[in-house]
Amino acid sequence: MSRRHLWIALALTIGVVPARAETIEVTIDRLVFSPATVEAKVGDTIEWVNNDVFAHTATVKGEWEVMIPPKAKAGLVLKTVEAVDYFCRFHPNMKGRLTVTP
Repeated sequence: MSRRHLWIALALTIGVVPARAETIEVTIDRLVFSPATVEAKVGDTIEWVNNDVFAHTATVKGEWEVMIPPKAKAGLVLKTVEAVDYFCRFHPNMKGRLTVTP
């Protein structure tokens, strides 16, 4: 690589900051996921915070399930681009939507 090409490559990479993964919090209170709709990126973590006195799940039928004990937190690192509806297996009226982008 010529010296000129090296300087061009260096100039293009200066100031480029890799995207940082975020933790997105979803609160569970009185049988409700809040916010009910979440947008995130691959690599982010969804953390469910259960303020209720009984256990809940975040379940995508046939794909994944996160158990969230009472008065506790549980998380999931997002690895796949997808848009899914999830629910609590114990309380099927509890519903949320998760959209994961690249």
